[in-house]
Amino acid sequence: MGKRVFAHKNIPCNDFGAQEPGTNDEIKAFCTTKYEVTFPILDKLHVKGTDQAPLYAALTGPEAKFPGDVQWNFGKFLIGKNGEVIARFEPGIKPDSPALISMLESALKK
Repeated sequence: MGKRVFAHKNIPCNDFGAQEPGTNDEIKAFCTTKYEVTFPILDKLHVKGTDQAPLYAALTGPEAKFPGDVQWNFGKFLIGKNGEVIARFEPGIKPDSPALISMLESALKK
């Protein structure tokens, strides 16, 4: 099997069990040193509630392709090259699950 390269963005938030209480710099330092993360980590934002970021309002709002609140950290949205949302995966789906990988590979070919 060949090497897989997928774009990944991590967007931390503190909306679920106060798991990300630190500053943006503290979160990035922790992820880099503890887990050797090399992908970009964006600034912390809110994915639900009254301070919900516009990105998540668009991804989860009533007009969204997959509406409904984000249930917990590690919820994933697959967005195609054209900016359309292709799929939504709940936190229990691991990033290396066959279903998710299959959809990623298909999206990369389009």
